[in-house]
Amino acid sequence: MRNVLGIVVAAAGLAGCSHTPEMQLVRAAADAMGGLNRVEDVKTLVLEGEGESPNLGQNVTPDGDLPVWKVTEFKRSLDVANGRMREQQLRTAQFLFAGATVQRQSSGLDGDIAYAIGPDGSVRRASDATAQERRIVLLHHPLTIVRAALEPNARLSNLRQQGTEQLVDITTARGEKLTLAVHSATKLPASVSSMADNPNLGDVAIVTRFLDWQAVGKLRLPRRLITTIDKYPQFDLHITKNTVDGDTGDLAAPAAARSAPPPTAPEVSVTAQQVAKGIWWLAGSGNHRSVVFEFDDHLTLFEVPLNEARSEAVIAKARTLRPEKPLTQVIVSHHHFDHSGGLRAAVAEGLTIVTYRANGDFFKDLVARPHTIAPDALARRPRPLKIVPVDDELTLKDKSMEVRLYHLKDNPREGTNLFAWVPRDRILVQADLYDSTWTQYPWADNVVANVKMRGLPVAEDVPVHGAIQPWADVLKTMQSKKAGATP
Repeated sequence: MRNVLGIVVAAAGLAGCSHTPEMQLVRAAADAMGGLNRVEDVKTLVLEGEGESPNLGQNVTPDGDLPVWKVTEFKRSLDVANGRMREQQLRTAQFLFAGATVQRQSSGLDGDIAYAIGPDGSVRRASDATAQERRIVLLHHPLTIVRAALEPNARLSNLRQQGTEQLVDITTARGEKLTLAVHSATKLPASVSSMADNPNLGDVAIVTRFLDWQAVGKLRLPRRLITTIDKYPQFDLHITKNTVDGDTGDLAAPAAARSAPPPTAPEVSVTAQQVAKGIWWLAGSGNHRSVVFEFDDHLTLFEVPLNEARSEAVIAKARTLRPEKPLTQVIVSHHHFDHSGGLRAAVAEGLTIVTYRANGDFFKDLVARPHTIAPDALARRPRPLKIVPVDDELTLKDKSMEVRLYHLKDNPREGTNLFAWVPRDRILVQADLYDSTWTQYPWADNVVANVKMRGLPVAEDVPVHGAIQPWADVLKTMQSKKAGATP
């Protein structure tokens, strides 16, 4: 009798949930898409099309348009019932790029397992964080988010009106938190949004809007998905074909991904190589380096790159080189995310930021942004930004060291870049002008022109990317691989 009563109570609870205003809105959205049963009966969905995928954090100037990858072949296959997804795309850079300008990519998700498939068919398991990100991508579609909201263990709350749309917050049965917006008039889903942590931007809203609806059999589905992250465009997908319950092939994770443990964050190592009196090149793991300059009573660092972990390790290493002298400032070469990734870590350590003036407002914004989803060092130890803006040039000089900073002029990719010159040793210190590992150097002429314009008799290149090389070798390599894509 007790079990029967429990079943009755549970059924009554579910019935009550189905009549909440939030659930009524979700059911209305399902009806507008073709009916509750049709939405719940879908087994697979394949999206095919083309679009544009901007390259976040790599614009020429902080307030400029993002460079764009043109996606000419796109296919996303979803096994809706089993939480599986495979995504394939062919993209071409519409901007100057030092690597392959045409790239074919393939990645997948199978429950908690994310993976990538290389051009040669090799399979590499991705991190648990990547799997979580892809589960959110899977839910950024009206069919999948409505189905997730209809699941018995999903929680719906906070129904509200915003302009011409009604919004409801959804916590899925797996615990993902998203917000569904529904057109008040048509009852069709208008968008889905979710919050995420971006190491540079902090707490960001990822929003996908659904446009240009069409009939696909007995369903209605959008033919355009526009995704933004914060205020930046992320992907504009024009769907040329929606296929419901077609043959998707096997979307299960390959055995090589299923049997491999999820990768963890690589250990950061920093080595110090003295390249001249009072100058050290900090290398180690990865391909982001930094340089330390020793002055009479302090040390200055060139670049806090990549991310917080790398930059904190670099700062710690720099302080061991001359422990009797404080590290007081860091030169941040430019605003690209892989070069300003340690900005907040440097501010948290009390360092003064030296950078090109046009980076100032952007860096102030990065330092002020909330990081509550994944609190970083600056969120835990707030400090004010101290910044020294550089116009065309700035000389840092005392009896021990002279470092001249120059703005890289008229570069088609780097609008706010500073490079450093040490006259005593004829050393050029630079980021993103040259990397010995790059396949091409489409801005080679501009780099050479800048060096000549400043009248610098360079002997040695000490880079943030790649290896230290004689300048003669740098010139030879750039000349031989100068050709590049036309944006």
